[in-house]
Amino acid sequence: MKSHTYRILLNPEPEGGYTVLVPSLPGCITYGESIDHAISMAEEAIELYIESLIAHGESIPDESRTLEYSLTLSSSS
Repeated sequence: MKSHTYRILLNPEPEGGYTVLVPSLPGCITYGESIDHAISMAEEAIELYIESLIAHGESIPDESRTLEYSLTLSSSS
């Protein structure tokens, strides 16, 4: 079985918990009550997403060669 790497983004919610986004898998979004729970839920969501891609004969995206940078910009407000 081939290994795939995915970047996940955890956004804290005002009411608690974390929303998780998987940028390279459009629509792959989940939620967890804690960081550990959010990561666990992301693993499950990614696995289900990939199963669906395979079932529909679609290719599986892989971020293993993606470069990532963060930019900090100043604003006047």
